[in-house]
Amino acid sequence: MTNFLTFDLAGIEPEEGAPAPDRLISGDPRFTTWNIEEREGSLYAGIWQATPGKWRISYDEWEYFNVLEGHSIVTEDGGEPVHLRAGDRMILRPGFSGTWEVVETTRKDYVIKL
Repeated sequence: MTNFLTFDLAGIEPEEGAPAPDRLISGDPRFTTWNIEEREGSLYAGIWQATPGKWRISYDEWEYFNVLEGHSIVTEDGGEPVHLRAGDRMILRPGFSGTWEVVETTRKDYVIKL
């Protein structure tokens, strides 16, 4: 076993999903997720893509991500909207609550630490 892992999506079966109905604000967003790494239920990494729409988000974990393409707006409750485009990076901390709006289909790579 090696101590590294490359991000080759060719051999990974993507998971399809959508926001929970009680979190949906507008649109009909659809998610595609390529989970590349999972370690003992506490660390996740991969690629996530979403189509346009808006929904509520709430985090109990840490997430770092890098936007690869598209345009999304993340807004913390009581805060100002943050527009994210290719090359933008963000860390969402445990306790973050707000909305995620996909304006143009967005793809990001991510690392989540529970």
